[in-house]
Amino acid sequence: MDIRVQKTFEALFALEDIREMLRQSLPGTGLADTEGFNGQIQHIRSVLDDLEAGTGVPKIEKIGGTLGIRSREEEYVNIQPIQAAGRLTPEARKALIAYGDGYSTCDSCRKPFRLDKISKPPIADFHQELAAFLNMDAARVVPGARRGFQAVASSLVKPEDPVIVSSLAHYTEFLAVEAAGGVVREVPLNEKNIVTADATADKIEAVIAETGKTPALIMIDHFDYQLANEHDVAGIGKVAKQYDIPFLYNGAYTVGVMPVDGKKIGADFIVGSGHKSMASPAPSGVLATTDEWAETIFRTTQMKGDLTNRKFGVKEVEMLGCTLMGCTLMAMIASFPTVKERTLNWDEELRKSNLLIDRMLEIEGSAVVSEYPRKHALSKVDTTGSFDVVAKAHKRRGFFFSDELSKRGIVGEFAGATRAWKLSTYGLSWEKVNYLADSLQEIAEKYELKVNRDNL
Repeated sequence: MDIRVQKTFEALFALEDIREMLRQSLPGTGLADTEGFNGQIQHIRSVLDDLEAGTGVPKIEKIGGTLGIRSREEEYVNIQPIQAAGRLTPEARKALIAYGDGYSTCDSCRKPFRLDKISKPPIADFHQELAAFLNMDAARVVPGARRGFQAVASSLVKPEDPVIVSSLAHYTEFLAVEAAGGVVREVPLNEKNIVTADATADKIEAVIAETGKTPALIMIDHFDYQLANEHDVAGIGKVAKQYDIPFLYNGAYTVGVMPVDGKKIGADFIVGSGHKSMASPAPSGVLATTDEWAETIFRTTQMKGDLTNRKFGVKEVEMLGCTLMGCTLMAMIASFPTVKERTLNWDEELRKSNLLIDRMLEIEGSAVVSEYPRKHALSKVDTTGSFDVVAKAHKRRGFFFSDELSKRGIVGEFAGATRAWKLSTYGLSWEKVNYLADSLQEIAEKYELKVNRDNL
């Protein structure tokens, strides 16, 4: 580990030890261990001297005796698709420090004792801002996009009800439907691996003919997780309205990285992922809906205890009362101003994505599996004709490629993969994108693969 990274963590951890001394002291009486406090201050000064000089000896032991330091984002260019847009902002990391205690969001919780009603910190305001951000009428935070799918499916889907999904749908959509007792019916892809409005309408007609039932729900990803191709969600929204079927827009790879207008799309529900696309810790996500469906999805409990007659009428059933407590929610709120701002720079993110793919395609034998030019920062590439040719003769097989990337400070590819694999440029600076492209071409040339620099 780079010594400056090591010393940065060492200083942060030493400050946490001082923080614990303050926590252990009686209010208004000063520190119980003044000598220990002063000694820790001197230690921190020494660590900062090492940090400034880039010298010193690594001294951090395992956190809690078992956990190592995660320095991936400090030391490497990380191209892992599910991590790219979930990198925390500095504000979010500060929120983790300040609100790390379990129920920290509940310090000032008052009646009606519900998360989205808390005004201090401004959680209630945040819920309203989320809905406005997506141009929807109501929003809730949930423990990941999957819990958003689950909340909608359990509210609308009855046993044996058909639900329309994409042929590239995420497994959590399947699980949400299965948990509700429904049955998925997949819309086929066209020759470009796209889900179209016409294909969705045809599938609805086929399902009605087969089962005699109109599907209870349509769930379609804007950009799927396998190829990150863009699907015709606006057209599908119109089809859903024609058949009077509720439409869930899966924005796991869009909410928080690009502009999303739910009403323009024609969505009845929007589900987003905090930890995948909103610079938030896991597990976190968002579920938004319109006034038409809010009372259904956010229904409150009507149940009453048979002995005590207790009832908790303000609690929302699908949310199990409250959802994201503590630092997870606080970090999401802290990142939100940056998240809103960055969605306005989506065109620049696309230019970065296409620059990298263009440079990769200059390596003879490489191909892009996703639609091209790219419409997303996540891409699936096929290097069967390039890096996999090297892997077949290399003693490390496909791991040679991981080794070469790691030597250059690049991580996040699927270890050992040299055929079809995914990467994301989201959030990387132009400098890092160019460095990544240069590195791929350098590795190719090292192993005598032809690079056609003037072809594109």
